[in-house]
Parts: sequence; C-alpha cells; structure tokens
Amino acid sequence: MSRYRRISALILPAVALALTACGRLYELPPPEGDPIILKPAELATTWTDADDGTLTLKPDGTFVADKICVAVRWEEGLTWSGTGTWKQGSNKKQSILALSFDTDHPVDEYRPEEVEREPDPWAALKQGEVLKLWTRVGDPDHDLPHCTLTRPAN
Repeated sequence: MSRYRRISALILPAVALALTACGRLYELPPPEGDPIILKPAELATTWTDADDGTLTLKPDGTFVADKICVAVRWEEGLTWSGTGTWKQGSNKKQSILALSFDTDHPVDEYRPEEVEREPDPWAALKQGEVLKLWTRVGDPDHDLPHCTLTRPAN
C-alpha cells in the first residue's frame, strides 16, 4: 500500500467522524434581525406565521391563537389553537414572550393522555420594518425552520 493510501485510510475516517460530530453540535442560527426590547403595547397586536397561523396578544394579558407553529418537543413542530395568557420578560437586549394555554394540548395522537409542556418562549427581533417573535423547532441535527411570527414595525 502506498504511503498516500495509508494516510488517506487514516485521515478520511477521522474527517468523516469530525464532520458528523460537527453536524450534531450545530444549531440553526436565529432568524435575521437585531434583538429588541418591546413595550407591552408593541406586543399587543396580531402576529402571523408563514402558514397564516395567527397569534393575537391582547393588552389585558390574554391571547387567542389560531394554528400557530409551536415548539414543544425535539421531534417535530406542531400547530396549536386556543386561548390563554401571555407574559413578557426580557434580558438586557431582548424581549421574551411566554404563552400559557388555558387547556392542555396532546402532542401524540397515539397517546392522547400524554401532554407535553407549554411551548418554548419566544424572543423578539427587528429586521428593517418587521418585528419578529421566534422560537427554535425540532432536533438540532436537522435544519428545520424556526417558528417565526411577524408583524410590521409601525
């Protein structure tokens, strides 16, 4: 066996293993936009996702959701409809929105008694004249798009 083939036989599996490991550690970056802190009045409006789902946040801290994408477990993204309450939090650079639905949502049609946790929190971004709320969806090993809700920045 030539020296080149011996080196290739050692290096190629190591490179393949390294690339596989990188893929497992990679997470899809957040959607485009700059973190932003929003006032409650700026949040209290109707937000829309890419599939025409809507989330209407009301000034009294309640909401109505119609088929919005949510992230509730690694395997898949789901759509939920219903009512509930919302709370705003923030870190130093970004508003965070938490939704609490009034009723539980089964996430497994084969085990309807098994109810998962509330959806992950949403983070606020601004891109040009568009405001966004987003949350991660799916297994980080896959390039599933994030749940992103938008509205004009007015």
